[in-house]
Amino acid sequence: MSFQAYIDNIEKKTGRKASDIVAMVKATGLTKHTDMVNWLKAELELGHGHANAIMALIRGKRPD
Repeated sequence: MSFQAYIDNIEKKTGRKASDIVAMVKATGLTKHTDMVNWLKAELELGHGHANAIMALIRGKRPD
């Protein structure tokens, strides 16, 4: 699955743009990767891989 496919699936599942999800995570004030991933999994019911795709956006390390 391509990175863009992960993002598309996240947006479809949550009904939110990836940029909005990134803003939500940043607004939590969490700073540790694991805490942010766990928040994404709990609040948005994302799987581990999908949560890490959002983390790639947050960290500015979007794979091509």
